[in-house]
Amino acid sequence: MATISDHHRHHQQQPPPIMQRLRHHSLNSTQLMGLTTLIISGAILLILTGITITITLLSLIFFTPIIILTSPIWVPIGTLLFVLIAGFVSVCGSGLFVVFAVTWMYKYFKGLHPVGSDRVDYARSRIADTASHVKDYAWEYGGYFQGKVKDAAPGA
Repeated sequence: MATISDHHRHHQQQPPPIMQRLRHHSLNSTQLMGLTTLIISGAILLILTGITITITLLSLIFFTPIIILTSPIWVPIGTLLFVLIAGFVSVCGSGLFVVFAVTWMYKYFKGLHPVGSDRVDYARSRIADTASHVKDYAWEYGGYFQGKVKDAAPGA
């Protein structure tokens, strides 16, 4: 026979009512505010995107005849502006590179060890070693070739 305590325990093991489940899985106020802000911001951005695309297409439709009629003026002006701006940017870039290179060389020759100076020292030592080896090789085989020339032309 089931007693009252058994009946009470059996009642507690049943799943909670639907409202308690909803409360357990519901958002707290901070999460709700974040979700609301996200939805409102997304909607505003979507509306602004639509307006921007619409205005762009309408202005393209409206201004295309004017652009086509005045293109003999705009194409040379655009080309000239492009060349001038590209030249200005390249001159400024070259000037900055020269200033950087002169500053780096000044620091290097003053012994301040700028960034990359260890690589320059290593490359310089490798070049000097290679030049020394080439000189020795030329010395060694230069005499060999001179002897061969004398053998080929004994009267020379």
